[in-house]
Amino acid sequence: MVDVPLPETPAGPPLPTAEDVVRYVVATAVWAPSVHNTQPWRFSADGQEICLHADPVRQLAVADPDGREMLISCGAALFTARLAVRSMGYIPEAAVLPNPSEPTFVARVSWRQRAPATEYEQRLVRHVRQRRTHRGGFDALPISPDLLSALRDGAARDGATLRIMPETGRRVLAAAVQAAERAFRLDSARVQELASWAPPPGSPRSDGVPPTSYAAGPEHTNPDYPARDFAHGHGWGLPLFSPAPWPRSAGTVALLTTADDRPLDWINAGHALQRLLLIASTCGVASALHSQPLELPLLREDIRTRLSGGGYPQLVLRLGTVIQVASSVRRSPDDVIF
Repeated sequence: MVDVPLPETPAGPPLPTAEDVVRYVVATAVWAPSVHNTQPWRFSADGQEICLHADPVRQLAVADPDGREMLISCGAALFTARLAVRSMGYIPEAAVLPNPSEPTFVARVSWRQRAPATEYEQRLVRHVRQRRTHRGGFDALPISPDLLSALRDGAARDGATLRIMPETGRRVLAAAVQAAERAFRLDSARVQELASWAPPPGSPRSDGVPPTSYAAGPEHTNPDYPARDFAHGHGWGLPLFSPAPWPRSAGTVALLTTADDRPLDWINAGHALQRLLLIASTCGVASALHSQPLELPLLREDIRTRLSGGGYPQLVLRLGTVIQVASSVRRSPDDVIF
């Protein structure tokens, strides 16, 4: 009998190495949103496993003494890391707060099994770097009810609730943001902390809020949701985003809440936040974020009792359509992998 050689099986492209996956995942995750673009995270890697840690050095001691906003930011980075793993054709497995004795150990993400990423997942990951936080008004175009429904469902997947505000709620939240801004501008410690995360034009820094990401002057909305004064009187920033008549629309206003108010809930809120921001971005909808009134305990409690249905407010969001010209900065993977 003559041996007949078996036909060769076509070899597909080689699988990425664990180092390739780690570098891509971290390079993607750093584009998650964070308060003042502090990027309060660190990563470590061991084979097919990435560990995400909160970085207390980057915590806002004045604005965020409990680390709530820091963990929301880390939750957003966790969602982005998991999405990046999926986009490479792996199924991410995540353990959140895996070690109670290490409160800054946010999550462990591993990948063992493969499955092709869906087109929807690929669309989401493409918007990770395209998405920008908006800091002004919106065009007077309503948001699709289907999109709002998808955003509410997305928040629910992460154990959070997205509450779309009626007109009364929109005005209550606007008044709360205005009150917080007035209080902050009279607080020298807050002013100094904000200034430390707002580098001047031409700065080589890869963190903080650069002048390329906000308008040179206030862009009022109806009702008015004032932005933080990152230029602190220097006149930095971009020309006004739109020549449209003022005041511009505040957009659709929503409140992101959780049933409890523990570190796990803060991480889940951040996870939900990034999911919502990316879903909205794929539909051409921009997002403005306001944490000012939730940094003051009395205002946060007032919002909880009046607008949150008994839940705990984690972030105020405004959604709408607008031409965005802002650009941001991020640290490289080499700066955040330890």
